[in-house]
Amino acid sequence: MKLLVLVSLSSLLVASGFAQETPSSIPSHDAFFRAISELCGNAYSGTVTVDDADGDGFANKKLIMHVRRCDETQLQIPFHVGDDASRTWLITKTGSGLSLKHDHRHSDGTEDVLTQYGGHTVDAGWAQVQSFPADQVSKELFVEEAIPQSVGNTWQMYIYPERFTYRLIRQGREFRVDFDLTKPVEAPPAPWGYEDTQSHTGDGHH
Repeated sequence: MKLLVLVSLSSLLVASGFAQETPSSIPSHDAFFRAISELCGNAYSGTVTVDDADGDGFANKKLIMHVRRCDETQLQIPFHVGDDASRTWLITKTGSGLSLKHDHRHSDGTEDVLTQYGGHTVDAGWAQVQSFPADQVSKELFVEEAIPQSVGNTWQMYIYPERFTYRLIRQGREFRVDFDLTKPVEAPPAPWGYEDTQSHTGDGHH
């Protein structure tokens, strides 16, 4: 009888939406998330401003970020490098902070071996800046894929009125792209693997 009551209560909570509420966030995380979501639907061109490694494949390529899909818990931001539409940044509210994942796909939509890596906030950060040190899943993936140097990765994102920045840092390595928010550009096609979803604003690497 107790089990039946618990099952019924659980069903009631799901049906009423209580079990699916937006994860709570602290003010700095909320402000950061909201500032990016306000760009939803827009695309912006970027420039590599720091890159201390050779052969990354970003030189002389058109760089476009597209704040393509937004809801109350997740932002999907494809990062196009020339004709390469394999990268999508996923910023997600987790209830204990913000998560950044890199969704890498092949042109047929299937996942790359090196995908879903990223990190999670470990502090409040600021409304304009958040840092995402590599999480344990990512560290184990990097070791498995023979790139142990990436275990020390921290990704950072900056959002200011005129500029959005994506930055990767670790010992002996820095990569940074700045996007001009003052001049929206034509939105690119859907990133690989996302053709079945449409761009909208929700109500509620490298």
